[in-house]
Amino acid sequence: MSDKTKAATLIGVPLEEGSGRGGCAMGPAALRIAGIGQALGELGYRVADVGDLRPASASDLGENPKAHHLPVVGAFARAIEQATYRAANEGTIPVLLGGDHSLSMGSVSGMARHAKDLDRPLFVLWLDAHADFNTPASSPSGNIHGMPVAYYCGKAEFAPILPANRPFVDPRHVYQVGIRSVDEQERLAIAESGVNVFDMRAIDEEGMGAIMRRIIADVSSANGLLHVSLDVDFLDPDVAPGVGTTVPGGATFREAHLIMEMLHDSGLVSSLDLVELNPFLDDRGKSARVIVELAASLFGRRILDRPTRAA
Repeated sequence: MSDKTKAATLIGVPLEEGSGRGGCAMGPAALRIAGIGQALGELGYRVADVGDLRPASASDLGENPKAHHLPVVGAFARAIEQATYRAANEGTIPVLLGGDHSLSMGSVSGMARHAKDLDRPLFVLWLDAHADFNTPASSPSGNIHGMPVAYYCGKAEFAPILPANRPFVDPRHVYQVGIRSVDEQERLAIAESGVNVFDMRAIDEEGMGAIMRRIIADVSSANGLLHVSLDVDFLDPDVAPGVGTTVPGGATFREAHLIMEMLHDSGLVSSLDLVELNPFLDDRGKSARVIVELAASLFGRRILDRPTRAA
């Protein structure tokens, strides 16, 4: 985001049906308790918390045995798309407080509509252990939180959740960082679509800084908007245990802060998802506090601004 944009809209999404496991619906409350609004306010942002979304009408969506809880997820996606688009159009930075990662079907679609209004391309930085490029046909679990990237790229039109003529994200404008768990059919679909994937080996070999400089340069050269989607499982479970899909070997605390600091310096970020926080699985709010600290880095907090906590 640019320092010229000093307003953020917090949008709670108590959605857990996309994950197949209870707990994520408590994520928005946990992030608020951990001080997300206060942290952004202390950085000079005007923060509007619009509360938790209620799902829109979705009586036209039937059940799908290969896309579990489709009516609920679809109803939330419709409400999220509208709320994200409205917040962006009002000149604020939408910050989606999740909630499982299926919420990105709505948030990214809303930002794609906003980007089209501005005649600018939308890019997505997907910070996650998982590629989330499945469709109902390829998903081993049928959980929709594994499908949002394919959905907003137009590769998974498995139900009329949003208008078929909506703007999609070019898969070549999607950058996935921290990936370390991909299904076989999903791997093939990613390669065919041209999604940019930087797995943990790439991070080890190239370094997080070099990868981020490449991504930032691509977005900047295209005059693009950048949507950042941060899944708790992007981080190593030792750093943030409060997630239902832990995968060992994730990003370190310092690597994650480096990403956020570089993104802030770029001035490119237009919207943010904070997803998959499951307070029921957390250790005394540890993961919620880490996510809030990362969000604060994205909004401009520097190392020298961080207080030292007693052990």
